[in-house]
Amino acid sequence: MSLDPIALQVVTGALRAACDEMGATLVRSAHSANIKERRDCSTALFDPAGEMVMQAEHIPVHLGAMPAAVEAVLDREHVPGRSWLLNDPFAGGTHLPDITVVTPVFEDERGDALLGFAANRAHHADVGGAVPGSMPADSTTLEEEGVVIPPTAMTEEVVEALVARMRQPAQRRADLRAQLAANTVGVRRLAELASRIGAQGLREATAAVLDYAERRTRASLAALAGPPRGATDVLEAREGDLELRLRATIDGDGLTLDFTGSAAQHPGNLNCPLAVTRSACLFAVRVLTDPDIPPSAGAHRPIRVLAPEGLLLNADPGAAVAAGNVETSSRVADLVLRAFGRAAGQGTMNNLTLGNEEEPGPVEGNPATASATPFTYYETLGGGQGACPDADGPSGVHVAMSNTLNTPVEALELEFPVRVVEYALRRGSGGAGRHRGGDGVARELEALTPMHFSLITERRRHAPPGAQGGEPGGMGRNLLDGEPLAPKASGVLRPGQRLRIETPGGGGHGA
Repeated sequence: MSLDPIALQVVTGALRAACDEMGATLVRSAHSANIKERRDCSTALFDPAGEMVMQAEHIPVHLGAMPAAVEAVLDREHVPGRSWLLNDPFAGGTHLPDITVVTPVFEDERGDALLGFAANRAHHADVGGAVPGSMPADSTTLEEEGVVIPPTAMTEEVVEALVARMRQPAQRRADLRAQLAANTVGVRRLAELASRIGAQGLREATAAVLDYAERRTRASLAALAGPPRGATDVLEAREGDLELRLRATIDGDGLTLDFTGSAAQHPGNLNCPLAVTRSACLFAVRVLTDPDIPPSAGAHRPIRVLAPEGLLLNADPGAAVAAGNVETSSRVADLVLRAFGRAAGQGTMNNLTLGNEEEPGPVEGNPATASATPFTYYETLGGGQGACPDADGPSGVHVAMSNTLNTPVEALELEFPVRVVEYALRRGSGGAGRHRGGDGVARELEALTPMHFSLITERRRHAPPGAQGGEPGGMGRNLLDGEPLAPKASGVLRPGQRLRIETPGGGGHGA
């Protein structure tokens, strides 16, 4: 179907608005701070063949990998009202806290004509892992990281059985119901669009949106043509550095990103399923091309990602992946951007989980803790973004694969037994250059009850590099009562102990 430019923009806008409304419904319905405050969730719509026709501008690592989740349920028997959920990283998921819900959309209640799918993914504050928060710094198997959910029909009985194996089951149940509510909105909006232009008209219109996105992406890639480009970088594993390699080649209007020669699968949890590696590549290419291109599968068609099986970036099923989704994906995005001459941002999500499985007592001076219950909390911290060729990098933002918000100090102190001692920019931590990299942040928390902590961070041994003569950004630091911690660390905080996280600055651009 050939749509005139105005009709094409109207359809694109309708699909984008539906995804945005799904996201707003999820955020406003959720119970955990992780979703309602940090907005660690994403929404998208798919056609009957499982191609993503539109996404909201949410979490890049979620969205680029979500097509694998829809593909995982594509051949199942679909009927109106039956949704599917999963988190298995090797069957459509990313890492275990990210639970995906997929709901088919039909033209009518009889289920005669499949119009597509509504899907969303949300990071749950716990999924029954070995430590509260289910983001262990030292996991070596997938089972240590929590409950593995293969593609499963979402019924009340299934939900009850799953949340019973997780911490704070009432909150887990509420967040899953919020995900279901978000998909209900997507189902309604897609069906309404079909009622206006017809089921066949909807299929033709979404196909036109995908083709349009592909044409614009190919044109942008052709403008970047040149000799093959390369980049190398490292991940800071507990036992030493792991090298990643990239060779980027533009052939006409197509791009091949080849990671052959990168480190082999890791005995820890820095491993990625291929869908996560591909997701990071898609985000970086979107940054390099044109952010106004409709974010859809059409924009992904010209991109080929190569990572041989058994590599860190295409790990075998069963490998631990808690850090791969957050830290390795960030480094993959860095590699692609560096290959095309961009300064690196902080290159880490600075993952922190806190939790307490004991019933904490009241803390003097803080009556709110008198009725406190065991809790789990997860957050990522912003830092400095790399400078651009024509502008300084922004400071204190969640860069690259994250795109979440922070948890406001007021919400954090009200809901959890911690006190925020300091939350400020790390002035001068951005790399110098013609354009400076953005500054990182410092966030210091004081424990009010005994609690477990887990840190999964990067750029503590290697600074985010600049570009074109720009200086690197400042490295991050993790401190417990002023004493340095490793990039990947875990332990117990006693009341009064302080955990301080200083996030990296971004690299500068230009001498």
